Amino acid sequence: MKIGFIGLGAMGLPMAINLVKAGHDVSGFDFNPAALEKLAAAGGRAAASAAEAAEGADFFVLMVVNGDQAQDVLFGAGRAADALPPGACVIASCTQAPAQAEALGEALSERQIALVDAPVSGGVPGAEAGTLTIMASAPAHVFDKARAVLDVVGRNVFQVGEEHGAGSTAKLINQLLCGVHIAAAAEALQLAEAAGVNPKSVFDIVSVSAASSWMLNDRGPRMLQDSPEVRSAVDIFVKDLGIVLDHGRAARHGLPLSAAAHQMFLAASGAGHGKADDSQVIRAYRSLNSKPSTAGD
Repeated sequence: MKIGFIGLGAMGLPMAINLVKAGHDVSGFDFNPAALEKLAAAGGRAAASAAEAAEGADFFVLMVVNGDQAQDVLFGAGRAADALPPGACVIASCTQAPAQAEALGEALSERQIALVDAPVSGGVPGAEAGTLTIMASAPAHVFDKARAVLDVVGRNVFQVGEEHGAGSTAKLINQLLCGVHIAAAAEALQLAEAAGVNPKSVFDIVSVSAASSWMLNDRGPRMLQDSPEVRSAVDIFVKDLGIVLDHGRAARHGLPLSAAAHQMFLAASGAGHGKADDSQVIRAYRSLNSKPSTAGD
């Protein structure tokens, strides 16, 4: 298969490389020259633009930040939709509002281009190992065709439905839980710090107790580091929980836990930690609970 791939970031690059290893002809584009060099070194082709990556592609994978970027790549500055041939299939693996996925599918269908609404979960480790969870929605015949790509980058590939937006809805729910779990873990470990109990000991206890969660076990150790490697930034959850709350607001659904978690990520970002690893939302709790100095101190 000839595959165009846009977005060679921490997850996108290993996904594209895995497609190269599987024998596909992969042409990738990113604004980061180093990422293009790594793709080329792995046997892929470095495109000079999104449109060039799209030329003649059977599949066109969008591993960008959000729906706005996907729209811009296809119909805006990137002009990739003009370069894709009729019968091509776009796989949108960005996190976007369900309504954006629906609109994207309609716009592409007018050009006889199919869409698979296919956001992913599993982080950098899953992208590197090819074990991502993929929440895909598309008509059955389109989904079956796209399995040639999806099965390379993911282990758990689900067809959520045939309507565009269903995959993005599943991802929205996943991100709701991820954001709340991270914020709850940060709240608990910061309380241990403030109480004078060794937070590492508390983490060791709760990680093997009823309070354990995947997010606690993954993010907890990084919360105890001053400057951990950035695997997913604070600002990602500012964005994703914002999408969750926008969806809830439109549907008149109360989402109080999502709103509280969003406020903590927003506070961390506002304090200058937006580019830090998302585990560092704990810094917002530290600021919130710091004791003010008193007169005479």
